[in-house]
Amino acid sequence: MDCHLKYFAMRLKLPYRHRVLVLLFFLILITYLDRVCISLVGVRIKTEFHLNNEQFGWVLGAFALAYALFEIPSGVLGDRIGQRAVLIRIVLVWSIFTALTGVSTGLLTLIITRFLFGVGESGAFPNSTAIVSRWFPAAETGRGMSALLIGLNAGAAIAPVIIIPIAILYGWRAPFFVNALIGMIWVIVCWKWYRNEPSGMKRITPEEVSLITENRRFLDHRRNFSWKNAIKNRQLLAMLVSFFCSQWALYFFVAWMPVYLQQGRHFSENNMKMVTSYLFLAGMTGAFIAGAWSDWLVKKRGLNFGRRFPGFFALGMTGLCFLVTAFSPSNLVVVISLIVGDFFLSFFPIAAFSTCADIAGSRAGTVAGIMNFSGQMGAFLLAIAFGKIVDLTHSYNSPLIVISVVLITGGMCWLAVNPTKKISMDVAVTNLKLVT
Repeated sequence: MDCHLKYFAMRLKLPYRHRVLVLLFFLILITYLDRVCISLVGVRIKTEFHLNNEQFGWVLGAFALAYALFEIPSGVLGDRIGQRAVLIRIVLVWSIFTALTGVSTGLLTLIITRFLFGVGESGAFPNSTAIVSRWFPAAETGRGMSALLIGLNAGAAIAPVIIIPIAILYGWRAPFFVNALIGMIWVIVCWKWYRNEPSGMKRITPEEVSLITENRRFLDHRRNFSWKNAIKNRQLLAMLVSFFCSQWALYFFVAWMPVYLQQGRHFSENNMKMVTSYLFLAGMTGAFIAGAWSDWLVKKRGLNFGRRFPGFFALGMTGLCFLVTAFSPSNLVVVISLIVGDFFLSFFPIAAFSTCADIAGSRAGTVAGIMNFSGQMGAFLLAIAFGKIVDLTHSYNSPLIVISVVLITGGMCWLAVNPTKKISMDVAVTNLKLVT
């Protein structure tokens, strides 16, 4: 009984905003558990349906294209009606189409279900970013975003441990049904417990509500979003290009790396499983460090340096790691380079999504949606280009050189970003005079 009382007392001491962060952590964990699933069983799917690399690339690309196309509408909708309703819709729809992936009968049905899965999952990151903007003081933005990136890497890290054994025992279709069930559980928890505003949560202290609402970037009033001003904003364009480039690396890790290791480097399925888990564990570590480091840099060196340097550093170092991987004949060096590359890459999304909160405030979901749209278009191109390049060159290393160049280009573009300059959100209102 004493143990239960102590546990309850510990729960009372945990601020509500941190409990919300736990909910977001599991949201992103589940998204990547679902997203990585198809790549982990990719060789099995290719074998059963007799798919070449280009065809499998279209299966992977269908998700990324749908995710990109619906990212902005989902972010805008969350800013307008609240993130709770949108996230419940997102997880519900993606869980349905995750399950339907498991009943695919060939290339066409795979492409259709993965496209609709992408439609369902679009908006998860923009709306999570908006929740951080709404629920956290500005000084805690980096650490709030860090939890999301830890969830990303945690989902991808545990996926091989869950998915591959199930696939071995019950076939490649079974993991999709399991993942769908996990998503439904999250929907129930969010619907029962979470509310959009801190003041709407039960048992939250007035002191914490005051701390959040008086220090957050979110402004609790409605404004019209000026698309014209946003599109003309040069630093937003730099963000879009940089995030476009960054997703070439992330989508390689998430979608193509298991196939690359098995068919390009001749790893066994079990060895591939271990490398994938270790790689995303390194990403978890990087995300944990990056959140605290980013907030520390902002405090010590200012907002501009604290967001700009980590983003540039992350993409540059990841690009170098891909270059080493492409030219190394040693599988050990390849594994180390990929693990180190994902460690550094995890620094970039924290800088990028934190910047969305910095420059957009109450429109963080919309701006994050715009940025992630650009990123997912990069993921779509990588999904298609990787398989095409491999089939043309008969080498799994050739696409890695392209990825390296893209990443270094993205890092240079990030230097043009200035998070101290807000994006103008208001639509100018002109007073009209009647001519009589």
